Amino acid sequence: MISVSHLSKIYQNFDVETTALNDISFEIKKGEFVAIMGPSGSGKSTLMHILGALDLPTHGTYSLDGYDISRLNEDELADIRNKKIGFIFQSYNLLPRFSALANVMLPMAYTGIPKQERLERAKKYLTMVGLENRMEHTSSQLSGGQQQRVAIARGLAMNPSILLADEPTGNLATAQGEEIMQIFQLLNKQGHTIVMITHEQNIARHARRIIKILDGKIDQT
Repeated sequence: MISVSHLSKIYQNFDVETTALNDISFEIKKGEFVAIMGPSGSGKSTLMHILGALDLPTHGTYSLDGYDISRLNEDELADIRNKKIGFIFQSYNLLPRFSALANVMLPMAYTGIPKQERLERAKKYLTMVGLENRMEHTSSQLSGGQQQRVAIARGLAMNPSILLADEPTGNLATAQGEEIMQIFQLLNKQGHTIVMITHEQNIARHARRIIKILDGKIDQT
């Protein structure tokens, strides 16, 4: 599903080079639930951007579902992001005046999926995350945990190859964070491939495997 080989990312600022990732390699198989863990400045956020096709490596290769992401142009990257990757962010990124249903339906509208199918998919995934009675509530009427559930449903809407979660419990209380992790574990049991970026050990332990990054290198897999 995911293959990262000798991947490096170097940022150039005038005459100063900063190596964010240094020759890292790993694989993630279909159906895995993997946490990528590291302290601030370790390189995990840079890696998340590359795994999410939001940035390209300086050296090395990254393949997702048979596509060599490291060789794609901007239009091709956008297509991969839309069709292959379901994003779940710490800040939810919901439209506050839209209902939960509309927030989940919105990404599908850009790909030409018929309205009835968009509606059916949105209802299916909102029900899956336990929001069958909150579909018409706007995000401002939902708790933080409920908003993150909407974000998970939205991430699932395009039937992506992977769910990429960036600090998904970072804005939540401990109990709400545990509820979100239980949803991820359920989704993983149903066959979804999940890659989660976190700096919290108590969150990472919910994954089936942990990849630790330190100073831009793989510290432990």
